[in-house]
Amino acid sequence: MKLDTTLETPIYLQIAAGLEDGIFLGAYPEETQVPSTTELSVSLQINPATVLKGVNLLVEEGILYKKRGVGMFVSKGAQEKIREKRQNAFYEGYIRPLVTEAKKLGLAEEQLLKLLERGYRE
Repeated sequence: MKLDTTLETPIYLQIAAGLEDGIFLGAYPEETQVPSTTELSVSLQINPATVLKGVNLLVEEGILYKKRGVGMFVSKGAQEKIREKRQNAFYEGYIRPLVTEAKKLGLAEEQLLKLLERGYRE
């Protein structure tokens, strides 16, 4: 996981996103332990409180869970939760604006679908 301090995105959100990516891509399978707050803070050279803030976001979303005295683990169904979250973000960030612009351009649904199909082929 790499952090970019030049971004406006807070470091704790970058940590949450990095762990989420690892879970989604299979680096941390369900029911396995993720690196501890201490391990992450040492390897990333940042404050443990910052790491904890990012990890706690994933706990709140049900992607990670705590085993007291043992550490943080990937929740069962975490990949599917992340997939749903990302699909919703994709819809809100790309599809809705795309459809809005298509309507402004006077494109019919069929025309928009043809453009999407063309995009997939290229």
